[in-house]
Amino acid sequence: MALSSLELQIQTLPDNPGVYQYYDKEGKILYVGKAKNIKKRVGSYFNKLHDNAKTNVLVKKIVSIKHIVVPTETDALLLENNLIKTLQPRYNVLLRDDKTYPWICIKNERFPRIFSTRKMIKDGSEYFGPYTSFKTVHTILDLIKELYPLRTCNFDLSKANIDSGKFKVCLEYHIGNCKGPCEGLESLENYQKQVNAIREILKGNFKESLKDFKKLMSDLASDMKFEEAQKIKEKIDVLENYQSRSTIINPKITNIDVFSIVSDEAAAFVNFLQISHGSIIRSHTLEIKKKLDETDEELLELAIIELRERFQLLSKEIIVPFEVQVGENLKITVPQLGDKKQILELSIRNAKFYRIEQLKQLQIVDPDRHTNRIMAQMQKDLRLSVEPRHIECFDNSNIQGTNPVAACVVFKDGKPSKKDYRHFNIKTVEGPNDFASMEEVVYRRYKRLLDENEPLPQLIIIDGGKGQLSSALKSIDDLGLRGKIAIIGIAKRLEELFYPGDSAPLYLDKKSETLKVIQQLRNEAHRFGITFHRDKRSKSALNSSMENIPGIGEKTMETLIKHFKSVKRLKLATEKEISDVVGLSKAKKITDFYKTNT
Repeated sequence: MALSSLELQIQTLPDNPGVYQYYDKEGKILYVGKAKNIKKRVGSYFNKLHDNAKTNVLVKKIVSIKHIVVPTETDALLLENNLIKTLQPRYNVLLRDDKTYPWICIKNERFPRIFSTRKMIKDGSEYFGPYTSFKTVHTILDLIKELYPLRTCNFDLSKANIDSGKFKVCLEYHIGNCKGPCEGLESLENYQKQVNAIREILKGNFKESLKDFKKLMSDLASDMKFEEAQKIKEKIDVLENYQSRSTIINPKITNIDVFSIVSDEAAAFVNFLQISHGSIIRSHTLEIKKKLDETDEELLELAIIELRERFQLLSKEIIVPFEVQVGENLKITVPQLGDKKQILELSIRNAKFYRIEQLKQLQIVDPDRHTNRIMAQMQKDLRLSVEPRHIECFDNSNIQGTNPVAACVVFKDGKPSKKDYRHFNIKTVEGPNDFASMEEVVYRRYKRLLDENEPLPQLIIIDGGKGQLSSALKSIDDLGLRGKIAIIGIAKRLEELFYPGDSAPLYLDKKSETLKVIQQLRNEAHRFGITFHRDKRSKSALNSSMENIPGIGEKTMETLIKHFKSVKRLKLATEKEISDVVGLSKAKKITDFYKTNT
């Protein structure tokens, strides 16, 4: 049998690292991916049915494959990142962050100016940043302005221009914000010293500036120049205050980047912290929209490459929550304890908070989106044919075999629908028999819904293991509902989910939202059932203690039990004690009854 064009392309792919590109019949790019072995990776798309529906749709659309072989996996990662940004394929993750951030520029000129800008001009100037907040930029520039008087004018302060007296000092000089280099009143050497100190502050190193200012302050104080020394002291205070506002991790931790990831089924949030001289000098969170159920490892690798390129990070060590492949010359640290572990946890916390903020914003803008997401996730996790918009959960309650009752709780769109909750008194079962009780209540519940033409749930959850599930299934079969409603059992101990006809249980991730909804249903059914059982038991206890005393009604007896706490105490009470509670005539009837019946 002749091979199709696509099969031929797959068979002739190389076994080397590189990047592959999928195209549809119109020649439009669908997806860009990287691989250690192009042939194996591409082949894996075509030799099985994928769990993710989008992946199956993508595979059906692929008509041609192109590839680029590169020397190493790191090169493949870099190339993949560039191609995704350039080509924007439909099925690749979406890095939601195309803003241009502000930089602080030290201009390449005589007597350099220092200012904020959104444009990077490659003229030899130095750029620090980008900063993800303009507030940070203004704070840093204000700090620099308070510490070092620099020029703000844009004159060409060449030696010839200054010597010829072309410029005159402005107001900034007269109010003390500039030392007048335009008239030659400040030397280039002195000005450059200040720029060097500012450069260190922008790198997060405050130590040198503090040391210089403290030396200058003590020199001025020794020369009896106390007013000038006080001004320097104020600058030291400003610098120390600014430094303390940066989170100091450990002065020994220097020039390290920290990356962490938090994800759900729709998106991932990668937080990045830049550490310099023990301080966090930058924090940024990137949101990545998932397209094909990508793993956290794949997404974190992509984000690290993107953020290091965007922020021009040159550190030789990165801290991450798990091993990643992002380059040969980079030290990868997965900390287990200590300061590095703490800083990783701080990064994870930042990513979590950002995710919560985004979800809250979505709930305000699109309240149904959160529900739709959970319903889609439950359908996928529980292998259902439809979304479980209407779920019912059953629980039996019989404590020490007395007063057997059952509860049915109803969730709609993942939330309790309390008006639909139902209680059941077990009618056909004698004694404590959980299996027979479950069979009875499930039959009664759905027989009624069918008779009254009420909508049926998409999912039934039975609180119990295989035995309870098979009892419920008998009733489902008797009503002809097998295959029309999905039904699962949840065993209490290990949160095992049992499916009809499947001996092996399903275990959900303990952190999954699906398991949380199921646990909430189970706990709610338990709470509702226990409350009803307690009410019924206390009532029957009261009824059994209320001997039929002629002329004494239920209300009177309840009042007496409340007062004397038990029937035994009531029997031992005197007529006077009883008459103080219910009156003389009733007290006489009660004492006479107990005299003749004991």
